[in-house]
Amino acid sequence: MNWFRWPIFLRGLAMGSADVVPGVSGGTIAFITGIYEELILTIKNLNFSQFSIWKKQGFSAFCEAINGSFLLSLLAGIAISILSLAKLITYLLEEHTILLFAFFFGLILASAVYIGKQITAWDWKHILLLLVFAAIAYFITTITPANGSSSTIYLALCGAIAICAMILPGISGAFILLLLGQYNIIIEALKKFDLTVIVPVGIGAIAGILLFSRVLAWFFNHFKTMTLAALTGFVVGALNKVWPWKEVVETFVNRHGETEPLVERSVSPQVFTELTGIPNQVVPSIILAIVGFTIVFAMEKLASK
Repeated sequence: MNWFRWPIFLRGLAMGSADVVPGVSGGTIAFITGIYEELILTIKNLNFSQFSIWKKQGFSAFCEAINGSFLLSLLAGIAISILSLAKLITYLLEEHTILLFAFFFGLILASAVYIGKQITAWDWKHILLLLVFAAIAYFITTITPANGSSSTIYLALCGAIAICAMILPGISGAFILLLLGQYNIIIEALKKFDLTVIVPVGIGAIAGILLFSRVLAWFFNHFKTMTLAALTGFVVGALNKVWPWKEVVETFVNRHGETEPLVERSVSPQVFTELTGIPNQVVPSIILAIVGFTIVFAMEKLASK
């Protein structure tokens, strides 16, 4: 058995880096790199009865039964990426917000095109599902974030909800954590390796993904094209969150005494500059959006090989 798969590890690195950014989904990366269905089915098939295989046939047989090389390679990439990129992503979000989100806007827009291409015969039902789920995703991006509690139970609940979002293309787990008021707390915990936060979030995430993967796998098995139409709508609706130019409508003071945006509204580049006096960086933003768009289809070509 090949215990470690480098191509899957690299996909894990990409998924982890995406999951750190509010508005970008690791599920989108999994989809465009060709491992989404394998990921969902692998998680769905995990159960405690498989431990009997370890007892009867040995560890190698157990790992093969749970697709261990896939899980090990992917989770290693995700974990390394999240732990190593937390500081970098925080810096980019603070210092180069417009350019970072322009890049991800192009990437997510291309992802919507890519997912939609998987449906060969669009009809009114697919279009209706796309519009409904686009509206749902857009509404989610406009919700006012909560300040949230940091109790152990609440952290576990946040982990469960966020992980479900992370494996959905278009819906960002990091953004869900932002809505639940836990994003900054968890990012700080990752930077400081604070196990009092990481452990309950991790336990909640494991429980959430084991349950939700079964639901998602059922929809893929029984209504694949309809599910793809809904996911395409999620991605389109989520674009509002990564629109680079925002007007701050409401702010809050974090626990360090710093003022941060709480509610933002998408505006045109010109209006953004008029409101803030900050250069809108339209040309480099367009270039980075094109780069992000191109990367998706380059990844598609590589995945197909």
